[in-house]
Amino acid sequence: MLKPSRTLTVACVLFAACALQPPAGPPPVGEAAIVEANRKADAQARGGNLEVAARHFQEDADAIAANAISLSIVYQRLGKHADARASLAPLLEQSRLNFSPDRLAQAALRRSVLDLDERRLASAAEWIDRAASHCGQRGCALAGAIQNVNGQLALEAGRLEAAASAKAALSASRSSGDRTEAANALRLLGVTAIRAGDAAAAGGFLSEALAIDRELAVPRKIYLDLIGLGRASALRGDRGAARSFYERALVVSEADRDAKGAAEARSLLEALGDKPGSRQTPPASAESHAGP
Repeated sequence: MLKPSRTLTVACVLFAACALQPPAGPPPVGEAAIVEANRKADAQARGGNLEVAARHFQEDADAIAANAISLSIVYQRLGKHADARASLAPLLEQSRLNFSPDRLAQAALRRSVLDLDERRLASAAEWIDRAASHCGQRGCALAGAIQNVNGQLALEAGRLEAAASAKAALSASRSSGDRTEAANALRLLGVTAIRAGDAAAAGGFLSEALAIDRELAVPRKIYLDLIGLGRASALRGDRGAARSFYERALVVSEADRDAKGAAEARSLLEALGDKPGSRQTPPASAESHAGP
């Protein structure tokens, strides 16, 4: 389980894959997919259908990119970070296909998130800079997510600009209507407020994040919000509220089969003097059933 400064999971809940199994056989990306894309486009070109060939070639390239990015998310959820990075290789390390700037930005962002998850902070910073470069000044849809990762990296390094990046991410996400990244930004603002000792501000940010994440029905994010609210409550000396939030987080993590999350919630309860084995489980709520 990530420490409070590492609780932001940027752009990795593009779909809920809690019970996914490893793909059977090799991933459908890489050299073989590129060769097949070339073969299809070449066939159209030899037939004189040049415009069709170009369109077909780009569609294949985009499908390969989308598949590679999705596969990397699955592997990350399975804890297979090396496979997750390898899935992105066709986009990040080869140039035989002409991928769009948006796809290249997505792939670089994913690589940064993977490195951040493994605390490869220097590499994560390099990849998020590449994502920002691909995103450019055109206000791409990933602007909020990129700012969130920048904020997370700043928080890890103890730099003051963490909150500024989170605020920029929140503004960009609200402008684009990206509620997932808006919640991520609010959660990051909550964590930075806890770090600064401002329990009241932290509670406000985290409550907003929780409201969004409950509507989106993302158990992992709900869990993180509840843990953050528990920490904010403990910071202001309200042990009863902290206990309640940690218990709710435990219920969510158990329902989501998140063993690490459940272990952290139990540890926090024990730190309050509770014995989780004797706790009264709260009634089932929307939180414990959120998401697939």
